[in-house]
Amino acid sequence: MAERRVNVGWAEGLHARPASIFVRAATAAGVPVTIAKADGNPVNAASMLAVLGLGAQGGEEVVLASDAEGAEAALERLAKLVAEGLEELPETV
Repeated sequence: MAERRVNVGWAEGLHARPASIFVRAATAAGVPVTIAKADGNPVNAASMLAVLGLGAQGGEEVVLASDAEGAEAALERLAKLVAEGLEELPETV
């Protein structure tokens, strides 16, 4: 299973707009991805309600994971998005 640990770069955490940006990127990744707090249960990264339910705060560590083929590249792009707190989907997502 491929995995990336990253700190949330959005000051407000994964709430509202940042969660929406992340979920759209996770959906566009083309592989199933989960996200979890460092010590929590993984949830579907393509589900807005699941991502909001995490309550991940700015600076908090989250774990992105996938066991699908091509997961390494997808996780790398999603990790960059989360870590840098990007306000728009990067062209590479």
